[in-house]
Amino acid sequence: MSEGGAVERAEDYSGAGFLGRVGGGPRPAVVVVDVCRAYLADGPFSDDAGRFEAARSSAERVVEAARAAGHPVVFTQVVLAPGAADAGWFAVKVPGLVAFEAGSPYGDFPAAPAPGPGELVVTKQYASAFFGTSLASSLRARGVDTAVVLGFSTSGCVRATALDALQHGFRPLVVRDACGDREPATHEQNLFDLDAKYADVVTESEILVYLKEQGAPR
Repeated sequence: MSEGGAVERAEDYSGAGFLGRVGGGPRPAVVVVDVCRAYLADGPFSDDAGRFEAARSSAERVVEAARAAGHPVVFTQVVLAPGAADAGWFAVKVPGLVAFEAGSPYGDFPAAPAPGPGELVVTKQYASAFFGTSLASSLRARGVDTAVVLGFSTSGCVRATALDALQHGFRPLVVRDACGDREPATHEQNLFDLDAKYADVVTESEILVYLKEQGAPR
């Protein structure tokens, strides 16, 4: 879509009552969704244009900024039983999920970003990091009010996690530069839809300023 067309679409949505802003609260946590080897280098879900690698690099900078400011960082990891027996119809719809069977190297974290000492790793079998996990309770126990969501893929697990963050009462911020997808149009359409209805989509530079300004949690 041309720049003019994008502006017209945004104006159309705004005029219909979409594209409101929730803003970030004073107690953010960064939720790193499925940044793993399956999407990078020679992984089965990688792309030829380096979009996932660019998103990984952005995610690394966001994670470093969160740590420097004293904010919690949570990682998610898909871990499936042999034969993806615990993934139900999701594994039927996406047979490639067998790449995440326990013991597969494709589920491993890259060198960065990767969990540091004391950082929570949430294992999951479905798209949302909140579905069937302790993520919401863990964030609430830390007093978190804002979920800064990034990772892979924009149209799948990032979207599902941002939507559920909203539905669990957290302010969802999605970092555009730190999200990756296989196809640019799919990436952009899902970011637009998230921004219109479910989350604030922000740039890496914006989130770096936000994390620094909030400082360490009180």
